[in-house]
Amino acid sequence: MTRLQAHAKINLDLRVLGKRPDGYHELRTVFQTISLADEIGLTFEPAPETRVVIEGNVDIEDNLIARAARLFLAENGIAGTVRCELRKHIPMGAGLGGGSSDAAAVLRAMPALTGIPTPLRKLHAMAAQLGSDVPFFLYGGTAVGIGRGDEIFPLPPAPELYGLLVTPDIHVSTAEAYHALSARLDPDQAAQKREQFGELVWSLDLRQARNDFEAAVFELHPELARIRETLAGAGAILARMTGSGSAIFGLFEEPPQIAKLEARPFTLIRSTAHRRPA
Repeated sequence: MTRLQAHAKINLDLRVLGKRPDGYHELRTVFQTISLADEIGLTFEPAPETRVVIEGNVDIEDNLIARAARLFLAENGIAGTVRCELRKHIPMGAGLGGGSSDAAAVLRAMPALTGIPTPLRKLHAMAAQLGSDVPFFLYGGTAVGIGRGDEIFPLPPAPELYGLLVTPDIHVSTAEAYHALSARLDPDQAAQKREQFGELVWSLDLRQARNDFEAAVFELHPELARIRETLAGAGAILARMTGSGSAIFGLFEEPPQIAKLEARPFTLIRSTAHRRPA
């Protein structure tokens, strides 16, 4: 058995440039893994047919873990039984990439479990088949994502900061968020967004960071805007929604005054910004 952690991510910056010919949106983002993580235990036994058994504290339909394991075995022309023990700590449907991180963790583990050396470029290609966020989690740390978010360019580690995640009981559909955002996209602003994003990447000045989804999603769910304002008012140097929501994070140079925030009607998850996981 191998045991590993699958870390959550936040988007320090996220810009949507416009619709691509393939139907996806062209993105520019800065990913950052954080210390919040799911725990995964995996075993593999050769067998005539492939079977994936997942046990844990949640039951997820069409689990990306199963899809990742099956894809790896199919790509290498082998079969067997994969058993997974999953302890889920990353809230689902919050823009934290928990499912994508779990899938990437399985892809990282399968070469060792099966004894099949697999170059990173091949794992990356498999990860891209599973989802736009999955390739990033093969690398972790701080990284730029472009294209659909699946073209990854690692950056020097961002400064370690104290972080708080707020996970409100609000589900934001990714499709709904893109639909709301599409009405606001101006193709003439794409070049300016690229330039501004480049400046942020070179400087990693978090004061320039933004998330293009916020205006559209906050209009649908005003309470998310109030949460971001609460974290900013508590001294966060950056308070943003991650992905298309609904989780909101605040990054602090000093330990935040958690006692004051815990009295608020939302769930806080303590976390520290995490560098490249081992």
